[in-house]
Amino acid sequence: MNKDCFSVVLNPNTDDVLKMSNEKELVARRVSNLLSSRPTVSTATAGWISALALLIIALALVSGIFHETAWSIVSIWLRSETYAHGFLIIPISLLLVWDKRQGLKVLIPKPSGWPLLLFFPIGFCWLVAHLVDTLVVQQFAFVAMLTVTIWAVLGHRITRYLAFPILFLFMGVPVGEGLIYPMMNFTADFTVGMLEITGIPVYREGTFFTIPSGRWSVVEACSGMRYLIASVTLGVIFAYLFYSYWWKRVLFVAFSILIPIIANGFRAYMIVMIGHLSGMKLAVGIDHYIYGWVFFGIVMLIMFSIGVIWRDEPVTAPVPDPAGEQILQPLDAIKFLSLVAAAGMFWPMLGWALSDHGGPVARVAVTAPTSVNWTLNESESIWDWRPDITGADGSIYAFYRSSDSEHGNASVGLYLGIYRKQRQGAELVSSRNMMVRQGHPVWSDTVITSRTVSIGSRNLLVQQHQLLSRRGERLLVWTWFMIGNHHTANPYIAKLLEAKSRLLGRHGEAALIAVAAPYSGKIDTAEQVLTDFIHDLLPAVQNQVRRSLKTDD
Repeated sequence: MNKDCFSVVLNPNTDDVLKMSNEKELVARRVSNLLSSRPTVSTATAGWISALALLIIALALVSGIFHETAWSIVSIWLRSETYAHGFLIIPISLLLVWDKRQGLKVLIPKPSGWPLLLFFPIGFCWLVAHLVDTLVVQQFAFVAMLTVTIWAVLGHRITRYLAFPILFLFMGVPVGEGLIYPMMNFTADFTVGMLEITGIPVYREGTFFTIPSGRWSVVEACSGMRYLIASVTLGVIFAYLFYSYWWKRVLFVAFSILIPIIANGFRAYMIVMIGHLSGMKLAVGIDHYIYGWVFFGIVMLIMFSIGVIWRDEPVTAPVPDPAGEQILQPLDAIKFLSLVAAAGMFWPMLGWALSDHGGPVARVAVTAPTSVNWTLNESESIWDWRPDITGADGSIYAFYRSSDSEHGNASVGLYLGIYRKQRQGAELVSSRNMMVRQGHPVWSDTVITSRTVSIGSRNLLVQQHQLLSRRGERLLVWTWFMIGNHHTANPYIAKLLEAKSRLLGRHGEAALIAVAAPYSGKIDTAEQVLTDFIHDLLPAVQNQVRRSLKTDD
């Protein structure tokens, strides 16, 4: 063997040795950095176990504190087919979390008490809604507290990563009752319009319309509310799973709102046409609903099939958290749960302190107000309709005849419902209070609108109802609320005024006022009669309400 070669092997150059040493050190440093950039299995697992245990206890604690609100959500799921999908919201949310489990493996829960500061504005909203018995606001506030609790336990990064599955919990709140009547009107408008385009003669009164083959009406079940809720729920999930860009998600959710509303109009038109062409033999029974759901299913399939064409690529996994000791200590967990309990219990305790804990509310004696221009008719009822009002502490329904020759022998009915202490089941603004209940054997509420009436120098906002009986009788009804010295027909303003009263230590004293007059053909004459009646009797009505609301306490 060559001597020079042998010497090179046995006596390597010093510079080469240093170079090899530096390269080894660099590789070792890179490996060390890579290993330290993600948590060890033991640390991550222990951190998740302690955080999940804390999360379960904290969520159970918040649910226990607000158990009445939590049960109100579940009870609506149980009794209402429209909101029965609520039972699927939590399982779907958990499945969406499970779908992101690979990304969660590189993240470590980092509990923080700072998000719990949001309990104060959210809790205040819950308190106000509790005092005025506005259930849907209480329910939204309760779910908001659950989401804040999740945020506080898991930390900012994980909450941001799981933002959609967490916020999806809000889809379980039963909301949307206020949309039912506008959707009924739209469905009636759409159906009648399509019938006219088709060339079928139609006569319409509100949500009721008649064609040569029979009489139809758009009721609550035909409003399309169930289709809308189902479509929005599915649309939100679809937009989240198939799109990454926010504008695509917003656009698809907007379509999932618009499409079922229009589709419900076509569904109603299709049902009427099937009944018309079959001589009212088809689409008038259970098949009426079957055709509707089949049609809705086809529309949803088409919408999702089109939507999937523009799907995006999945979002990449999050950057790993740096390693570190993140295991929650028992003492820290106890402090955290104590903070949750204190922040949560403050509002129910304040609500209890502001609530009335007296015995049963005494009935209120209400007498009919009088006026020179209107004679009180105490001997008979001029018609058999009366408002369907529940929970009033006292009420009267009186009939008057005009003493003024200008109105001839005009008749007016006056209803006064007094609420001395508003409480659960005895609320001024309630979905159970209505002029005509759905399915009434005689009367139907054909058109509901809002209008402003000029009474002397003041404007009075009223809700106008046009009632129709099976005997052909027609009534024009104006109704509004009186809270303190304020008159309004806006239920939201009425609730705010009630909240102000309750926060000031009063009982939300208020009254519901309704006046009615018969009409035939145009309603102009009835409008003038009611305007004059209110002008003459409003001061006496206000005095009667104030006397009825006086209490000894």
